[in-house]
Amino acid sequence: MENSQEHRDEVDRLIAAWKRERPNVDLSPLSILSRITRISRHLDLARRDAFAELDTWGFDVLAALRRAGTPHTLSPSQLMQETMVSSGTMTNRLDRLEELKFITRQPDPSDGRGSLVSLTPLGMKKVDAALDQLIKNERTFLTDLNKSEQAALADLLSRLAANFDISTDD
Repeated sequence: MENSQEHRDEVDRLIAAWKRERPNVDLSPLSILSRITRISRHLDLARRDAFAELDTWGFDVLAALRRAGTPHTLSPSQLMQETMVSSGTMTNRLDRLEELKFITRQPDPSDGRGSLVSLTPLGMKKVDAALDQLIKNERTFLTDLNKSEQAALADLLSRLAANFDISTDD
């Protein structure tokens, strides 16, 4: 008999059904990673809302420039490294952001063949507004956790994510 107390979320219901059908299988990875997947879907929607005018890729580029600190300038290769995209993809993104007047590109004085990408005041305004909206949206996901629980969860997820970061550096 299913009790709503036993099933706090959809993953609990799915795991209970799998346990019934496959009682000999250790389903513990599903209890964690299925929740991460479901939360990720909700985060994607919240991010689309926060980045409505920029799109996620635009936010990624502008955020990399913003995080670089004054003068908020990076080379295209540094931006590719920060955002993990190819040269062609980055060129297309920079073209679009330049059309929107969110960035400027100028020759790199230390490399005659290179260029430097800088955040414009309008670009800074857009990325800051998007970040503020993102934080507001994402904060609502954490209301059931106190600060200590949030810190513990962040630590555990950081340890888990580190495994993926190491494997993608190769």
